Amino acid sequence: MALDAWLSTFSVVAVLVALATTKIAADAILMAALAFLVVSGVLGPAEALVGFSNTGVMTIAALYVVAAGLKETGAVQWVANALLGQPDSLKKAQLRVMLPASSLSAFMNNTTVVAMFIPALQEWSRKLKLPPSKLLLPLSYTAILGGTCTLIGTSTNLVVDGLLQSEKGVALGMFDLAQVGVPMLLVGGTFLMLFADRLLPRREGLIEQLDLAREYSVEFVVTEGGPLPGKTISEAGLRNLQYGYLTDIERDGRLMTAVPPETQLEGGDILVFIGAPELARELRQVRGVSPGSDDIHKLDVANHHRCLVEAVISPDFTGVGQTVREARVRSRFQAVILSISRQGRRLPGKVGDIRLQVGDTLLMETGHDFVDQYRYRRDFLLVSALNDSTPPSFHKAPVALGVLGAMVAAAGVGLLSIFEAALLASGGMLATGCITVSKARRYIDLSVLTVIAASFALGAAMTSSGAAQVIAGGVVSDNMSPWLALAVVYLLTTLFTEIITNNAAAVLMFPIAMSVADQLGVNYMPFAIAIMFAASASFMTPLGYQTNLMVYGPGGYRLLDYLRLGAPLSLLVGSTAVGLIPMVWGF
Repeated sequence: MALDAWLSTFSVVAVLVALATTKIAADAILMAALAFLVVSGVLGPAEALVGFSNTGVMTIAALYVVAAGLKETGAVQWVANALLGQPDSLKKAQLRVMLPASSLSAFMNNTTVVAMFIPALQEWSRKLKLPPSKLLLPLSYTAILGGTCTLIGTSTNLVVDGLLQSEKGVALGMFDLAQVGVPMLLVGGTFLMLFADRLLPRREGLIEQLDLAREYSVEFVVTEGGPLPGKTISEAGLRNLQYGYLTDIERDGRLMTAVPPETQLEGGDILVFIGAPELARELRQVRGVSPGSDDIHKLDVANHHRCLVEAVISPDFTGVGQTVREARVRSRFQAVILSISRQGRRLPGKVGDIRLQVGDTLLMETGHDFVDQYRYRRDFLLVSALNDSTPPSFHKAPVALGVLGAMVAAAGVGLLSIFEAALLASGGMLATGCITVSKARRYIDLSVLTVIAASFALGAAMTSSGAAQVIAGGVVSDNMSPWLALAVVYLLTTLFTEIITNNAAAVLMFPIAMSVADQLGVNYMPFAIAIMFAASASFMTPLGYQTNLMVYGPGGYRLLDYLRLGAPLSLLVGSTAVGLIPMVWGF
């Protein structure tokens, strides 16, 4: 090999080793490799930065905003709760999980779908007395399989499509992948329905224990005319909360204690909950209840611009020794205290009458800029926001789903390209108020986009230096059948995906796969499509795909659980893909 080929191969090997064995951020590793290729002269600046202008990468950025709009409006949660229902067996419960998860994942980011389902399933499984370990891994696997059914279902599909457009001038349609993706979903879903119960353990999730957590007491009011009056506590989803429990109901000045789950709720009921700080965030996701403090309605911050914050009072706080009412926290800090914890114990009684002491931890509802504004001020020793604590704008959920539907329809019938449809949809989310510009900016994961874009430089170096052709020659022989070569490419991509990121695996394997096709003198499309499916089909480790890692803790899983269920699923799905791809895209 020439020097450039050796340098390119060294870069790829170094990246693989660093991603697999170090804790260095993936974007830092890939950018370091990009810099090395430019400085060593393997690539010019324009070649190295081509990924940052790739339509696939920019489409992913636009779809982050679309997914954010769906999340912020609670659209996914709204659909999930409507579809889950009350099944009477584990098999039916798994089916109720897998159908909506796979359907939603076909049209939006898998990570967003799984993130929205996890808390709903934790509550749902406790209500049905089913172990979450039987539901959460099938959720992740079906979300992955559902994402393979359309071009926008997973970022990997868009990355490979971007490579095909830039190098081969070929663009895939929205539903072209469904010809293989849907059979894979049906085969994989059937396997999970038949064997997930037998192969997965009965194990509880790693849910934070309340007696070890900072404990608060919070009050929420049942909204008059909302969806909860007339429902029982259980039907309202308030019986088995993840981070706390309902203790009392105050109704017409009368206190009801130790209320049974069949108690019917009425508009105006004041519900008293005890639990961890995340409890208030969890309750803000429930339609039909709102914080009980009168000051909440006086807070001069729009509802959808609020978040929950924990702040520890310092000796320099001017209200030390005063009651909350006397300290005028709302007017001074534009924040409302929902609850107070002292030495890890909740303080009972009305919040406004509690006298503040140094070290008290305040659970407050305030604006998004509070943390940045007061993090380094002397009033508080520590200020931290609770993640995802902004209440969803449920009335916007139909609008967000409408924007998503319009995007899919426009791209599906060929009226617009995927890139154009995604740009208009992200603009639609902003224009309709489903998400604000500042929040949309925070949802765009620049580290992921950087990893993908920088990976293109490695692929370009492998192609231009001839290293991909040399590696392809070592992978296949001239007399190897195209079908066997396709299986080898699929297997290598799957192995890479299990140890590094799925997008990086796809970009690194693309030039090798193209070289394999050239060496055999066959059509390159089956190999490109195989990379799409293989890079997404990560089932054997929690690290191979982000959704697998997301359910690891909540499901109480261990590495062996992934191997036990994921290994046969990978073999089954891989065999289906390798068997079907050449029938759709012939050699």
